[in-house]
Amino acid sequence: MPWKQWAVSLLLSTTVLAQDSTVFSKESNDTLLWGAYRPNVYFGVRPRLPKSLTTGLLWSRVEDFQSVQQNVRYTCEQHEGMAGYGWDAYDPRTGGVQTIHDRGNGIDIETSFVKFDGGGGGWSARIKGTPREDAEAGPGSEGGVESMKTAVWFTAGMEGLGGLEVEGVEEADDTGFEGDIVLNGQTSDLGEFKLTLTDNPANRHPAHNHPSGKSKPLSNSFVHSLQVPEEAMWQSKAILFGSLKTTIDAYVEEYTEEKMPPPWQTYTIQNRPGQGNMHVVQKVFQGAFEFDVFYAPAETKQPTSQDLTKAIKDVVDIFDKKYRSVLAPQAPFTAEKYMRFSKSLFSNLIGGIGYFNGDQLIDRSYDPSYEEENEGFHQETAEARSLNRQELEGPYELFTSIPSRPFFPRGFLWDEGFHLLPIVDWDPELVMQIISSWFGTMDEEGWIAREQILGAEARSKVPQEFQVQYPHYANPPTLFMTIQALIDHAQETSKDDSAKTLKPWLKQLYPLLQRNFAWYRRTQSGDLKSYDRPKSFSSKEAYRWRGRTDRHVLTSGLDDYPRAQPPHPGELHTDLMAWMGMMARSMQSVATYIGETGDSGTHAKIAEAIQRNTDDLHWDKSAKTYCDVTIDEYEESVRVCHKGYISIFPFMTGLVGPSNEHLGDVLDLIADKEELWSEHGVRSLSKKDELYGTEENYWRSPVWMNMNYLILTNLYKTAQSSGPHQAKATRMYNTLRFNLVKTVYLSWLETGFAWEQYHPETGQGQRTQHFTGWTSLVVKMMEMPDLGSGKGKGGHEEL
Repeated sequence: MPWKQWAVSLLLSTTVLAQDSTVFSKESNDTLLWGAYRPNVYFGVRPRLPKSLTTGLLWSRVEDFQSVQQNVRYTCEQHEGMAGYGWDAYDPRTGGVQTIHDRGNGIDIETSFVKFDGGGGGWSARIKGTPREDAEAGPGSEGGVESMKTAVWFTAGMEGLGGLEVEGVEEADDTGFEGDIVLNGQTSDLGEFKLTLTDNPANRHPAHNHPSGKSKPLSNSFVHSLQVPEEAMWQSKAILFGSLKTTIDAYVEEYTEEKMPPPWQTYTIQNRPGQGNMHVVQKVFQGAFEFDVFYAPAETKQPTSQDLTKAIKDVVDIFDKKYRSVLAPQAPFTAEKYMRFSKSLFSNLIGGIGYFNGDQLIDRSYDPSYEEENEGFHQETAEARSLNRQELEGPYELFTSIPSRPFFPRGFLWDEGFHLLPIVDWDPELVMQIISSWFGTMDEEGWIAREQILGAEARSKVPQEFQVQYPHYANPPTLFMTIQALIDHAQETSKDDSAKTLKPWLKQLYPLLQRNFAWYRRTQSGDLKSYDRPKSFSSKEAYRWRGRTDRHVLTSGLDDYPRAQPPHPGELHTDLMAWMGMMARSMQSVATYIGETGDSGTHAKIAEAIQRNTDDLHWDKSAKTYCDVTIDEYEESVRVCHKGYISIFPFMTGLVGPSNEHLGDVLDLIADKEELWSEHGVRSLSKKDELYGTEENYWRSPVWMNMNYLILTNLYKTAQSSGPHQAKATRMYNTLRFNLVKTVYLSWLETGFAWEQYHPETGQGQRTQHFTGWTSLVVKMMEMPDLGSGKGKGGHEEL
């Protein structure tokens, strides 16, 4: 697409979505302005504005010269010596409390964040450090952990136009600041404001006999103001190290390497407050510590630390009360330990919401090979991609819930629909705003990039070969699943304010939904005309993922799940067919809800055709399961059956209901311990498959919670419908629900983390840690009703 056409398409999308400001109240928007919207870092606050004030937190134990550089914490990283971290309670509209169990640095950091007057009165954060009981005494901690030395750095940067400067610069010298640090700022969006870091007299600071301590006492705070290129402002750790190096070099020159100050003095920034768009504030503590950060518009009265103490308690109490009303676990998970577990998972899911703004790499070359019409297309497309014809486009902005703070701190299209399902119960309008943001990135053709890697900071955590997005690549359209959940929720709670918002919001969104649905049907269509296919109800409804390689179908989300070999342009994919059926039913539901009766009928016919064709094209009588379809060497249509998630996708997406003739066989496959069933959830691939557990083994055996959630919800629907399979579905539902919760809970207890996937034999969490995206669907599983009659009949045991 030429640049001008892209610009027009972006304008069209954002123009439609801009009307959302008239749907959501000012109060609703104001309460979501500020948040911990930097999930890539352990703690960082910013507003939902493209270029504005951005803050962050860094810390390290500073007792020896060897480990400091490795132990400075800033961005969330896998296996960084953490015994778990995350939000204990969090609501993006009010705030919450996060605990970071930093075993490597021997300290637990608690970061509390609250808003005053719904966000209009500003926000406050409390940073609290407590030495861990299991911490080893360091070289400079002869008095035990209470003598532990910790350096803490707080950064404040101003992107774009606006100003931010330190108050009291005229009186500043090399010795640092006594008392509070105040930064005065202003932007066109925020107006004038103050950012204050308090000095808490109760804190203790290290002392020593080295002469450097007199000229730069550690009881003071230090501020280094810098002018940083805007594209590098996110690199706070590198900026900090640059400032520390200047101090170290000066100490070496003054005292020599043999007579250096102790580490807690050496690792201090220069006290150079002044002009700049980036300000680093350092405090050095001994033992436990606590200080507060206040952001307040200039015309408002700044709260006190006493106000903040009360506000933190109120926010946590309100969260707890609402949680017990909205998302409380049901039997057999009613003990308080499961409540803590459930609240932790949900808080980290909703606490993983971030705001991203920046450019992204897109290949709009529309190379002919991208049509994928020839045999050997996967080789042709690989060659086309290697030409690197991508260009930076944007800026785009996205408000999204991320899968994992240390490993996937960005937006993923198919993850998002799963992420939002628990949040529908908690805050439907928040879900609507996130969905609006996703559709705001859609182009004129109806394409939404499946991975939103916006800006240099986001790209820094993505291997180069995965950064480029292609306008012919799809992803499972799970946002439509969430939209259906919003409609269901509104119909159940018609008096709720969100129900009043939903209809006008859907009316505004509907043209984009239509465009997106049409894009999927056009670009991911399967070929039913060039080959001798089985007789099918419809001559149109068949689908194939584009973007396939020899061993992967990344666009499907199931990456290395076995597919037909070799790749062929005549393939038809069961999972995409099922997703399209879900999408059509969702479009029918939306059209009915907003009064588009003509469209509703059209979508109903498409949904029926997809459902009928799923059985006609993909059901294999001999294998008694659903299978992908391909073309063999004799140019004949054949089914390729790798039993696993692909085989039960029509059931997972609701295409195989209680009256479907294949339901019994589907349930038998799921329940077979030699195929898919395990004590820890339903496996991704059958144990009997020759590729089970081979090569990457990403989707070739592990248990995934998003897929198991779909299985569980459809078992529940089957259990609620009278018929020959009701009793079996009820037993399977009870046992699967119990097994899934048990698996995630016990792994969480042992490791402190939720994980990306779970081992089907041991239940051990594996791959990405702190995966609080769709693994948090366990919250929904715990909230679902128990259909058993107690221990024994329900299959429950005490965890």
